[in-house]
Formats: sequence, C-alpha cells, structure tokens
Amino acid sequence: MLSYNLWLNSFATKLHLLIFASAMAIKVNWDALGITTSLACAIHCAVLPLLLTSLPVFGIDIIDNVSFEYLMILLACGIGCYALYHGYYKHHHQLMPLLIFLLGILFLIGKQSWHHLQFWFLVPAVTFIIAAHFLNYRLCRKANHCHKNDCDH
Repeated sequence: MLSYNLWLNSFATKLHLLIFASAMAIKVNWDALGITTSLACAIHCAVLPLLLTSLPVFGIDIIDNVSFEYLMILLACGIGCYALYHGYYKHHHQLMPLLIFLLGILFLIGKQSWHHLQFWFLVPAVTFIIAAHFLNYRLCRKANHCHKNDCDH
C-alpha cells in the first residue's frame, strides 16, 4: 500500500508540474491579437450596418448599441496599448507605433461621435491600428534582443 501511495504522490506531482509547465510555456503574441481584434472590429463595423438595415425586412427592429461600440473600442485600445507598451519597453524603445495606434483610436472615437461619417472614419482607423501593430512587430523583430543594458529581459 505504501508503494502505491508513493507512486500516486509521484504521479500527481509530475502531472501537476507538466500541466503548469506547459501553461507557463504558452506565450501570447499581443501584436497578432491586436491585429485580429482590429480586423474583427472592421468586419463588425462593416457588416453590422448591412445586417441591421436588412432586419426590418424580417420584422426585427434593433437599434444601435452605443455601449457595445464603446466597449469594443475600449477593448481594442486596452489590448493594443498593452502590446505596444510591451514592444516599446522590452524591445525597441520607439514611440512611433504607439502614436500611430492612438491616431487610429481617435479615428474610432470620431466614428462614434460623427456617426453619419462612420465609413470615412472607419477605414483610416483600422489602417492606422493595423499599421501600428505591424510596425511594432517589425521593430521587435529588428531589435532581436540586441540591447545591452537598456532592456528589462
């Protein structure tokens, strides 16, 4: 019985280490997540008006959900700022991706503020946000951990 308990304890410990070691090894590419979020936002903003305008044909009347729109902007801003801050702080130390990203966020807020011009604001907003993530990605790859004392790795 003692050897069974010892084996069970050893197995449980190994399983515990295996689960947590594999969970710790997962790395999130925040730029890819930011680009995906921006593209999802663009698809949402382009398709939702078409869907909403066709719903009355089927007898369904839905109004714009402003709270959801601002929640999506806040989500994109949070993920994007984290990804760009990570790239700035740990790799390339350049503010240009963050400035381009914030310009895109301003266009998204403008899209919500001047709703009748939303398509004129949407395209530049998504373009700036994706360009900022792409530039951040490129700068992180270019830095390639070549810094000596100025990175917190």
